[in-house]
Amino acid sequence: MDELLTTEACTLPTVERLLRLAEFDELFRESVVAVDRDGLSTRLTLRGSVGLRDRVADLTDRESQCCSFFDFSVDGDDDGVVLLIAVPPAQADVLEALSARAAHLSS
Repeated sequence: MDELLTTEACTLPTVERLLRLAEFDELFRESVVAVDRDGLSTRLTLRGSVGLRDRVADLTDRESQCCSFFDFSVDGDDDGVVLLIAVPPAQADVLEALSARAAHLSS
């Protein structure tokens, strides 16, 4: 988890990092139904409600602005969203932490 908050590649101001992490946590708890890790990518399957796709797209867009190493792909609609997250090899630990967090909070 600390990797998500302290990675040097992140330009989000420190005071805002916990708020962003809380947004991801809420999304993971409420909507993630499957986490599939494969090397340098993770596929999250989300089920949800009205606005889910827009919510995921907004959150990942904002995260890409401060952590440009993330490559997010959002597909689907409000009934079901597939979020593919990819990183370069140097950020594998960050992806592992994010994937483990999603799996834990969604169980």
